[in-house]
Amino acid sequence: MQNRIQELRKAMGGVTQSELADAVNVSRQTIISLENGRYNASLILAHKIAKYFDVAIEELFLFDDTDE
Repeated sequence: MQNRIQELRKAMGGVTQSELADAVNVSRQTIISLENGRYNASLILAHKIAKYFDVAIEELFLFDDTDE
């Protein structure tokens, strides 16, 4: 599953990984792992991140048929 976290961070004036991590109550390492595709967010975390960026989960996380 791909995501747009890094793209949205930069579009919001350069929000840092640490700032995002603090806002959604996870570690910076979690944000790094998400951005690199090594970790898939839980539904709760996906909702928190989408709410932070004011986008739908589907706009943040890009699903395709190979993700099953």
